Amino acid sequence: MNTKLKDMNVEFLFKAVLALQTMEECYHFFDDLCTVPELKALSQRLEVAKMLSEGKVYSDIVAQTGASTATISRVNRSLNYGSDGYKIIFERIGKN
Repeated sequence: MNTKLKDMNVEFLFKAVLALQTMEECYHFFDDLCTVPELKALSQRLEVAKMLSEGKVYSDIVAQTGASTATISRVNRSLNYGSDGYKIIFERIGKN
């Protein structure tokens, strides 16, 4: 776990996310919390991670998601050297 993340505000955010129970609640909460571009960027990173974990190449990912190669590289670094957060999500919800 990245100790730079650990603080009271981040913990409160994570507790709030864990308290959400439905997709509708997620839409309401994230609509209030994030701007549309912020939410699109987060969802794009998740899609990039999914595609990388499926063995897709950068050029296909750029074409399909519009993500920059810098974003793809950052996500790839997290997949290979991160805290396995993407792996946990993909195992729990499936890659679809």
